[in-house]
Amino acid sequence: MDDIKIPRIDASKAITRIEEFIKLKIEESGSKGVVLGLSGGIDSTVVAYLSKRALGASNVLGLIMPSITTSSEDVEHAQVTAEILEIEYEIIPIDSLIEPFHDLCSHESNELARANLKARIRMMILYYHSNSLNRLVAGTGNLSELLVGYFTKYGDGGVDILPIGDLYKTHVREVARELEVPEEIIEKPPTAGLWPGQTDEEELGMKYTILDEILHLMVDKSLDENLIAKKVNLPLSEIQRIQNRVIISQHKIKSPEIPPLRE
Repeated sequence: MDDIKIPRIDASKAITRIEEFIKLKIEESGSKGVVLGLSGGIDSTVVAYLSKRALGASNVLGLIMPSITTSSEDVEHAQVTAEILEIEYEIIPIDSLIEPFHDLCSHESNELARANLKARIRMMILYYHSNSLNRLVAGTGNLSELLVGYFTKYGDGGVDILPIGDLYKTHVREVARELEVPEEIIEKPPTAGLWPGQTDEEELGMKYTILDEILHLMVDKSLDENLIAKKVNLPLSEIQRIQNRVIISQHKIKSPEIPPLRE
């Protein structure tokens, strides 16, 4: 288990508050439950557990949407989660939906565009189901990812509610253990499965425990970048790199901006 480098949370209290939040948002929207993408990773697993506790198994639908770059282990873990919780789930491969896009643009696509396309196709499938069933789409993004923009705008960021959006990845692991999520899911290297061998921490350039410590000092404590560098024993350039990601990602977590004209 990774060393905890930020203040621990009361996982039991967090679970209760998130359950209350999910119930409230369903009531306010007049919805009948939630739909969520089950990736087999810790974040979607935790949201599935919390949704089932809040709403009951019959009001939670999990969609497993693998592509050619999705590992068999992730699909297996997603199915295991659904079966443990006794929630309804469907497996919907998305590769055949991706293919037509290759001929839609005369410009050459790059790896990022192709990876984001997967996330946006999954978002459309989730909303097709949620609209059909009068349910909300429960997002699975955590605070670490939201702050540095590590998600696809109008992809996995296109959701109705973010139950774990105020939990750093470190805290998600604490909640997962309180919920008794299978240890192999908790300890598995996080990956979005967007290309073969891809891992979140490799893309981010550091482990989540270190990233969370930096974000805690930067966002929660508002410390100077030089002081943060000393506290985490990293070069100033690394702190500035994370700080820049936070700054340039603001547009991804805000509503589209509108220029004020009626003054």
